[in-house]
Amino acid sequence: MNGEMSGQRRSPLGEHSQFVNILFMVVDMLFVNISYFAALWLRFDCRVSSIEAMYLNPFVKFAPFYTIICLACFWIFGLYRSIWKFASFVELERVIYATVVTSILHIVLITVFFQRMPISYYVVGTMLQFFMVLALRFLNRFVILLKAQSKKNNAKYSRVMVIGAGEAGRIIVRELNNSSELEDRPVCMIDDDSSKWNKLVDGVPIVGGRDDILLACEKYSIEKIYLAIPTAKMEDKRDILNICKETGCKMKSLPGVYQLVNGEVNMSAMQDIAIEDLLGREPIKVDMTEIYEFLSGKTILVTGGGGSIGSELCRQIAKHSPKQLIIFDIYENDAYRISNELTRQHPELDIKVMIGSVRDSRRVNQIFRLYRPDVVYHAAAHKHVPLMEVSPCEAIKNNAIGTYKVAYAAMMYGTQRFVLISTDKAVNPTNIMGASKRICEMIIQSFDRKIKENKESEIPVLHVHLEDEAGSMYPLGPSQVKVDEEGKPMFTIPGQDMAGHKKAQTEFVAVRFGNVLGSSGSVIPLFKEQIADGGPVTVTHPDIIRYFMTIPEAARLVLQAGTYAKGGEIFVLDMGEPVKIDDLARNLIKLCGYEPDVDIAIEYTGLRPGEKLYEEKLMAEEGLEKTRNKLIHIGHPVAFDEDEFLNSLEDLMEVSYKNFEGIRVMVQDMVSTYKPYDQDAVQDAEYRIQLKEMLEKSGRNRKIIEKVLEETEEEEVPKLVSDDETYMDVPLENFEEASDDAE
Repeated sequence: MNGEMSGQRRSPLGEHSQFVNILFMVVDMLFVNISYFAALWLRFDCRVSSIEAMYLNPFVKFAPFYTIICLACFWIFGLYRSIWKFASFVELERVIYATVVTSILHIVLITVFFQRMPISYYVVGTMLQFFMVLALRFLNRFVILLKAQSKKNNAKYSRVMVIGAGEAGRIIVRELNNSSELEDRPVCMIDDDSSKWNKLVDGVPIVGGRDDILLACEKYSIEKIYLAIPTAKMEDKRDILNICKETGCKMKSLPGVYQLVNGEVNMSAMQDIAIEDLLGREPIKVDMTEIYEFLSGKTILVTGGGGSIGSELCRQIAKHSPKQLIIFDIYENDAYRISNELTRQHPELDIKVMIGSVRDSRRVNQIFRLYRPDVVYHAAAHKHVPLMEVSPCEAIKNNAIGTYKVAYAAMMYGTQRFVLISTDKAVNPTNIMGASKRICEMIIQSFDRKIKENKESEIPVLHVHLEDEAGSMYPLGPSQVKVDEEGKPMFTIPGQDMAGHKKAQTEFVAVRFGNVLGSSGSVIPLFKEQIADGGPVTVTHPDIIRYFMTIPEAARLVLQAGTYAKGGEIFVLDMGEPVKIDDLARNLIKLCGYEPDVDIAIEYTGLRPGEKLYEEKLMAEEGLEKTRNKLIHIGHPVAFDEDEFLNSLEDLMEVSYKNFEGIRVMVQDMVSTYKPYDQDAVQDAEYRIQLKEMLEKSGRNRKIIEKVLEETEEEEVPKLVSDDETYMDVPLENFEEASDDAE
């Protein structure tokens, strides 16, 4: 093998490099001698004939030795191993060090062994040698830059305005000027610091502040605007962007200050302006130490872990060293995607992906029994308002009943904290989705109150099975109840304290926020699709407003709320000023380089079923309480009859599983603030009559089945095949006898 390798010919590139090095050596031999001879020539009035022999002879005799010394030093300092077309400060340092060493050797050796020379000889000779050797090596780079600049001047390029004349702006301007690959050229800069106006940064003039942006764009025919202000406040950035979007120029921005700190400021770090940048709210700051201490070493369950909020929660939880992360979702593709992402980024993390529905009590309890999560973030829910309006029972099944089942399992299996993801649509709802989420809030508040009052045994078991051999939704099983010394029922956590009693310990809280930008149900993806198709962009109403936040902001709030929780709170984010959807659509059109109502039309389609013109963060009676984080507040719980509410949930569940369209009137009775947008008094009266008959019949059926269960031997009762079944497969004569007794 070695023989084969040694016999191979040298590559053309290697031969070229060797030739260049020899050329450098030859020129260096001339330069180091010319520089000191020129010093003597200058010392004696620039006439060779005037140079005294006592100085000229020592110079001539020492020259061969000095030439060898220089070549050796230059080799040691790597001056023959650099690629000089990429010469930088490192190469400059090497030339300086080599010059200093050779000059010292020159002074010492020629003085000791030959003759003390004039002071000017040493000083001028050293300087000339440095500049000549340096010029030789940087000449190649200089020629390349001249060629690139000439090519750029002759080529078609985009005229760029750079906003920000600080360090980041200077780096961006320099890269634009020096790169032969980029087809952009900086022609002016903007900075609010008036002391910089009318000055140059790498040849680019600073022409004024933000108020001069529109005028400068017109004067300099600007096509692109680059924002290089990573340290600017969000309000300032928003104001500048709002000016820039009126220019019609394409815009890019350096995302954050960390690029500047980490030395990552370059064109590749520039990103397109996002609609979130125009909101101009300072990012939510959370105490990462508190979150780390709360999550580290714990088993965390995220329901709906594949969704927009759920997946971001998983991402941020994964950064805080949990003992185990359980992702629970009914959509296997979403769960698979986030699982793969987290496995790549955190290979040490113990991730479990469980597929199932929060409506399936047996599956929910199986997961809690297997993993015993310490903290639960409940993000699973139906959230699309118009779709839920035409499927109201699905909203109740998934949101309200699903939350109840997960909350009960959390209480039963000793979860420390349960955090519900709620929405501002739960405040004074006009749609069934918002009302269902308000029921979710009432559920967790009821659970928390019962636990604090040591009345957790009064919380009813809620599931569609009237009998369950495994006792999955019962503390001990359907026929076993522990009692205390006074004979009162005690709540027992199965698998943890089967021999005795253990008080429920779960703290239940809710986090309420507005619309999330970038989520699957957000208007932004819809607007972008409509713009890409050439329009029109559809807005429901010109005056409709919404509160907005980004997905990471929402996830951070949820995590912070988990650390603040004491139980029963509804955490509310100060989301800043609400945003008109019409303005959002127009701004997005401008960011894409189009003119609203000219290039892209905007159509108003009317409010959708259940939609309000504006959303509220709190009901009037809730009030606000501050937390350590000025952007996170606590809404005081609204008083309601927990016993009446909890007892009505079984009927609500039964009506929802019968897919009865009149379920809205039942929800109205439970949620006093729910006012359906299309309420019909006559229709509601008919629904109430049907509801009464339905529930009376269901009550008789329950009594019949309970009596059958008492009289039927346990081995005769097979397991149910579906979570949605509410009947038992028992002999018909048993039902007939029980029916006669019940009547």
